[in-house]
Amino acid sequence: MKESFFICLSNLLPRLPFFDRIRYRVLKLAGVNCAKSCKIWGPITVRPIGGAKNVTIGSSTFINTNVRFGVPGKVDIGQYVQIGPGVMFETASHGLKFIEGKGRGTFSEPIKIEDKVWIGAGSIITGGVTIGEGAVVAAGSVVTTNVQSNTLVGGVPAKLIKKIS
Repeated sequence: MKESFFICLSNLLPRLPFFDRIRYRVLKLAGVNCAKSCKIWGPITVRPIGGAKNVTIGSSTFINTNVRFGVPGKVDIGQYVQIGPGVMFETASHGLKFIEGKGRGTFSEPIKIEDKVWIGAGSIITGGVTIGEGAVVAAGSVVTTNVQSNTLVGGVPAKLIKKIS
């Protein structure tokens, strides 16, 4: 209940510079592990309820609007990360094989975003992925495998476009 209240409150704060600077404090009350100097424009979505404790956001990280954290598993975001609007972090997935009476089952894997990463608008990051330091994910990409440091990836599924020097 406490988590839902504070996430809702942070999402209701006006989009003004003063509130952008304090939104992280309200999210900390919800259970999100936010560094003091991170900036979160919000709104954000955290699912399932109780998952806020699985989100860690490093210092000097910027999170734009309408970012979703599907976090039965952990999402660890490093320092100086830029996250565009509409990005989704989805740690949960389902098996490919349907078993009668059981369905496909669910499992979750952590997501790790290293320092100085830029994730473009509308991208989806799936469980089990690590995005290396200094990497860039092009807008609208679906990242299903690890991304090497200092590379640009894009597409569905995301593939190497070029190395960043």
